Amino acid sequence: MSDPVSWLVIEPGWKVVAADGAEVGRVDELIGDTGKDIFNGLSVSLGLLKGRRYVPSEQVASITEGEVALELGSQDFEQLEEYEGAPPSEQFRAD
Repeated sequence: MSDPVSWLVIEPGWKVVAADGAEVGRVDELIGDTGKDIFNGLSVSLGLLKGRRYVPSEQVASITEGEVALELGSQDFEQLEEYEGAPPSEQFRAD
């Protein structure tokens, strides 16, 4: 088994594995603030044209080189909401 690594080194395409050992998808996008080292979660691609699911950081059990393991079983993973991406940030201008 590989040594644990920081969430900061996760790359799109890494394998995502449920607690029961089933591969549930691939990392699509990281959600967090790298400047403040805050990991909110990640979106997991289910495959070409099959959508994405959002996994909060609290459901990540471990991160090793090339793989993110979840605390959720594959059936629980399937119940997660579809992820459509973060809304664009609002910009405020001083008048």
